[in-house]
Amino acid sequence: MYNADELFSKAFELKASDIHITVAQPPIMRIHGELQHAGNELLTPEDTRMIAYHLMSPKQREIFENRGELDFSYALAGIGRYRVNVYRQRKSVSVAARLINDKIPNFDMLGLQGELFSQLAMRPRGLILVTGPTGSGKSTTLAAMVNHINTNRNCHILTLEDPIEYLFRHKKSMINQREVGDDTQSFANGLRAALREDPDVILVGEMRDLETIGIAISASETGHLVLSTLHTTGAVETINRVIDVFPPHQQQQIRIQLASTLQAVISQQLLPKADGSGRVVAIETMVVNDAVKNNIREGKTHLVHNIIQTGQRQGMISMDMSLARLIREGTITMEEGTSRAVDIAMLRQYLAY
Repeated sequence: MYNADELFSKAFELKASDIHITVAQPPIMRIHGELQHAGNELLTPEDTRMIAYHLMSPKQREIFENRGELDFSYALAGIGRYRVNVYRQRKSVSVAARLINDKIPNFDMLGLQGELFSQLAMRPRGLILVTGPTGSGKSTTLAAMVNHINTNRNCHILTLEDPIEYLFRHKKSMINQREVGDDTQSFANGLRAALREDPDVILVGEMRDLETIGIAISASETGHLVLSTLHTTGAVETINRVIDVFPPHQQQQIRIQLASTLQAVISQQLLPKADGSGRVVAIETMVVNDAVKNNIREGKTHLVHNIIQTGQRQGMISMDMSLARLIREGTITMEEGTSRAVDIAMLRQYLAY
């Protein structure tokens, strides 16, 4: 039988980003983006239940029994912390766990534009969105931004997370971290309360619904810097997603609010390196200028992509530009780059330059 802590320790040694525990499979780990078996013995329903219940406190077990799924963090001495989701499937219990690095990386370590991201993090107010699919490093990018603020600005930072991932210490800033489920009932409730807690910077782990998005936009209008994530794949799609969440009669007002508050949209993907040594980030960065504001306000978001392509002097870069650079450097393969491209024809044009 597999031991949960031993599995987590092995995952750490193998530099696995994720661990999956499910019935009729051996434990599976995601290493450099690829799923690999971590043993030969198939897990039984009793095995998966025992592993899951080992990770949970008595209170968490009770909540899981009532809900059928639960998010929480699990700390393992000498290893670090994991973000864990336990869920039911076909009357058995499964686990998905992701390693959270206890060392908060800086922008250069993540392959981000250090000067630009430093400037964005120090904006006094507005809305900055980091987007991408699950597992693309959104939380890590936000953690690097919060850490930069914490190091360089005297302010109050308040985070709302589900669950808390990176643990911050007070530096130049005062920082308070609230976990959905334990410290507040929902992102919307926590964000509504945050406006009465005198924050300068608010991190919202994920903007999941209309209410949370609406309060986040309002908070960024009233003098706060709001950082958050969405599961979208580019700046244009992100803008449209935020607007489309609202009913039609509210959308013009939201366009006006978004045009005045949005500071930047960062969209990212993690890709396997060509040499198999790990993964690298491909990133699209849209910095909001007057042209972007006008197109958001007028409902012409389809023109924003052209602004990104011509906005390199302001630090903007499209996803296809980023992929082309990684291909030219030999960091990723041509096959991998084309499979992740937004517009393959445009990617090939960039490669021809």
